[in-house]
Amino acid sequence: MDGKLETDWADAAADVIIRRCPLCSQDSVIGHGRRHKQAHDEHHDWIPLRRGICRPCGKTITFLPVFSLPYTHYSLIARSEALRRYFVEGCSWEAAAPPVKDPNRVAAPSSLRRWFRELDSSRPSFSFLRHTVQTVDQWIRERLLLHSHDGHLSWPAVCPLLRRYWPLRI
Repeated sequence: MDGKLETDWADAAADVIIRRCPLCSQDSVIGHGRRHKQAHDEHHDWIPLRRGICRPCGKTITFLPVFSLPYTHYSLIARSEALRRYFVEGCSWEAAAPPVKDPNRVAAPSSLRRWFRELDSSRPSFSFLRHTVQTVDQWIRERLLLHSHDGHLSWPAVCPLLRRYWPLRI
């Protein structure tokens, strides 16, 4: 991985405020402070977030970066790394734990099992997913896959692609 996307995603979103309120659809959201959220991966423990408030309807909004899902403690980068280690490297669930900045925050085996269990039977089979992830990994290594703005597409950049075309619910 080139490291730029992996380290910059949280900082890039730290000052984002979307002015349109999701509740009343007015362009009335203003800044309403900041907070921190857990988003463990190789480069982050806690990430800064902006908050906003819509004065007309009173809705408070927390602006999450794209790689940090609500109510989760691990970034999508860490989760996609666990998928890659499981499907490409053939690691067991427990050994597929992604590297994280704080060595005391390694994902518990129960969390890893839950991430993989959520790939339920209503989705394509694991054998299909394993083949897909291995193929995408090969394309990335051989630089045959789409390129991002900096000319390199890494696993974290592929995760939203996978979620769009085959929702993994990870």
